[in-house]
Amino acid sequence: MSEQKRIGGYRVELEVPAELALDFAEAIEPYVSAVAMVELGEGVTWKVEGFGESQPDRAAVISAVALTALSNGVAEPETRIEVLPWTDWLKENRRRFPPIQIGRYFIHGSHHQKQPPSGSIPLLIDAAIAFGSGEHATTRGCLMAAGAMAKRRHRPFRVLDMGCGSGILGVAAAKSWPCRVLLSDIDPQARDVARENTRLNRVPAVRAISGPGYRNPLVTRKGPYDLIFANILARPLCRMAKDLKRHLAPGGIAVLSGLTARQEKWVLSAHRAQRLYLKRRIPQDGWHTLVVG
Repeated sequence: MSEQKRIGGYRVELEVPAELALDFAEAIEPYVSAVAMVELGEGVTWKVEGFGESQPDRAAVISAVALTALSNGVAEPETRIEVLPWTDWLKENRRRFPPIQIGRYFIHGSHHQKQPPSGSIPLLIDAAIAFGSGEHATTRGCLMAAGAMAKRRHRPFRVLDMGCGSGILGVAAAKSWPCRVLLSDIDPQARDVARENTRLNRVPAVRAISGPGYRNPLVTRKGPYDLIFANILARPLCRMAKDLKRHLAPGGIAVLSGLTARQEKWVLSAHRAQRLYLKRRIPQDGWHTLVVG
């Protein structure tokens, strides 16, 4: 994505009970390009925001929100849809995301010119529309899991990042082990961002594709995988448990994230049904990352 490209767009915004934040995020997800959730005040209420370059179907969004509220027995939240001003999106995001150290990984944008800390693994990730800059607890949990596996001398050869967003987890894997990495996302824009990030990090053994998840023939052809990252949402994780098991090599490890503490039991239950069991839990700010195998 060119640094000179100026991106405008639309934002969908609503404030919801904390325990239902993911439900409402999933409700608006089909109508936007990216979803973010922000804790408000004491954490009783969360703000759910959706961003997209094209105008969402207002009636469809409001209907999806209303149905989610009805099915959970809560009052329908106000849904605000607004036009975002045209601005240099990358420049603004880079200003908001300073370098971050997560275990042995040092995440920074191209605007950061200083040398990374000694002994760290630098990940050059420019904040963009695709999810995954290291700021969110789910990404942090996945990177912590990867760092712990590297310390225990785990050596995956084939790695899959399902729902890759910016590609940060695949880039981290490629810099941690001599492995081949496949990045997959349903959103072509995320694929393009991931490709750019693999180029910036000079990791040639990483390929980014877009398509219908595990149904993409290339995902099957490149497997089975010794390590699968799936940092998505709780319900898709449950639905995809059988496919994940089918693509995981014998003795392989999966890192699951995008779920809250309350949702862990459902996600673990779906994977136990596939004979995948909890090896490690990484809690971060109310979110859980699960290592199963």
